[in-house]
Amino acid sequence: MKSEFKKIGLWGCLAETKVAEPVLTIASHLRDQGIEVACPSQDQIPKKLRDIPTYGENDLPLKVDLIMAIGGDGTLLRAARSVAKRRIPLLGINLGRLGFLTDVSPEKMLDTIDAILSGNFVAEDRLMLEADICSRDKTGNSMIALNDVVLEKGTAGHMQDFITRIDGEYVNTHGGDGLIVATPTGSTAYALSCGGPIIQPDTNALVIVPICPHTLSDRPLVLNASSYIEVQIDSQTNDRAYATCDGQLLGEISGDDTIRIRLAKETVQLLHPRDHNYYELLRSRLNWGQTNRWPRSQKKR
Repeated sequence: MKSEFKKIGLWGCLAETKVAEPVLTIASHLRDQGIEVACPSQDQIPKKLRDIPTYGENDLPLKVDLIMAIGGDGTLLRAARSVAKRRIPLLGINLGRLGFLTDVSPEKMLDTIDAILSGNFVAEDRLMLEADICSRDKTGNSMIALNDVVLEKGTAGHMQDFITRIDGEYVNTHGGDGLIVATPTGSTAYALSCGGPIIQPDTNALVIVPICPHTLSDRPLVLNASSYIEVQIDSQTNDRAYATCDGQLLGEISGDDTIRIRLAKETVQLLHPRDHNYYELLRSRLNWGQTNRWPRSQKKR
């Protein structure tokens, strides 16, 4: 089957040797098959990669049919924000530690690329969030996120109160270090480390997870994906909080502000090998099914 991908973007931090080498390997492999390649513009591109055309991060999705994110999950998250509005699919090559999103290993990357070029792949749409900060006199810029929107206290050493409403109804005042609103994709990221549930990627749901809550009864809350979430901080204090979308700063929140979080119109399409198995991915990344027993030869005496 002839490939539908005629020009492919290779997204990664090219200044890093561990990224530049696989990018060079992939670029050569694709060019041998008559496929054009391009990269996002960045400083300190290695000399051996300077013959690859470069475009700005917002322009690259206009020039290619597919983007391969080569690095860790953070690399793919950054690429996702650029491609979401253009409906350009993403493939993740994992050079990071965990790699819930970049699920193709370097050892299998060329075989996987060949399979995808021949049309042998699974395409999966992932939900995204949109957030903006609204004050009494103006509305700030909005930002989209594939993983999560995170609100964190701005001052170390004490708790902050986060007042939450869902679809206009008061829910709770969360005392602690902050709140995470995550998509199913983001359920295996920061939300997981705070005790949130793992949500299957195709589930039409969101999750709110408190960060270091003061009360044991303040538990993660799973919502329908259509829910409209509003969060304020307690106006009786002069404290401020900060909101980030996939780790990128959205803005500062004071007592007069409301952060509004909803399902975004955009989605991200991820490509996987045909034999991709989500539960196998969880087992390998989280070490499920591993025995904790001592080998007989090493039993304590």
